Amino acid sequence: MCLILFAYEIHPVHRLVFAANRDEFYDRPTRPARFWKSDPSILAGKDLKGGGTWMGVARPGRLAAVTNFREPGNQKTDALSRGSLVLDFLKQEGSPRKYLEKVRSQARRFNGFNLLAGDGQSLCHYSNRGGDIRNIEPGIHGLSNHLLDTPWPKTERGTRMLAKTMSNPDRVKPEHLFAILADDTKPPDDQLPHTGVSLEWERILSPLFVSSEFYGTRSSTVLLWDRDGTVQFAERTFHSAAGTKCEAETFEFRLEMTSSSPSGRPGLSPYRPFA
Repeated sequence: MCLILFAYEIHPVHRLVFAANRDEFYDRPTRPARFWKSDPSILAGKDLKGGGTWMGVARPGRLAAVTNFREPGNQKTDALSRGSLVLDFLKQEGSPRKYLEKVRSQARRFNGFNLLAGDGQSLCHYSNRGGDIRNIEPGIHGLSNHLLDTPWPKTERGTRMLAKTMSNPDRVKPEHLFAILADDTKPPDDQLPHTGVSLEWERILSPLFVSSEFYGTRSSTVLLWDRDGTVQFAERTFHSAAGTKCEAETFEFRLEMTSSSPSGRPGLSPYRPFA
């Protein structure tokens, strides 16, 4: 992913509200989200070049997503695929923190990344470009191609719009989240970050929804994880610039019971209003 906006433990209906855009070259082969034949518990898209995924959820109540850390002058050609980090977590049973501790021990084998990993009890973040493993606190968060909650214009704009949506205690509508992800507003040049790419590319990459001739937002994903263990997963896939040639899929299912879930029920935890 290149942009993740999420609200965690602040809504009476949804434990987690997650909205994300994946930006990539249009010619990179990709399979839209589906339940994998090799592991039917996993719902995710697939990077057909690297073999992993950028974001996914598993029926036992596990979710993971990765973003690249933008550092064009520091890329290893022999690095492992960052998409494997998401897939490996979805296949395992341990806690998010325990998994991220394992990832941390192998962090040098990957180019820069941010990894979110969560289950029915916790949501954690780790980046191999700064900071320790972090337990995510209740609130609204933004993550792009720098560290979690870095105040880039796109993450600040996205979290403001998400906060407005979350102010309504009723069920969140996926179309409202897709509208946020489709925002193509470009900030002025003096607000752009300096990440080592040209000013032209900083401009192209600055909106929530990215569009150019060869590179842009390839998919938008919305996930609603309800307190009763229901998950709604919706994805829109784009095959060319400006959001044209779009295909859409929606999946809804109940998480499976696991002995490690709070109160023996999947994906549940007490609702704590966030002040």
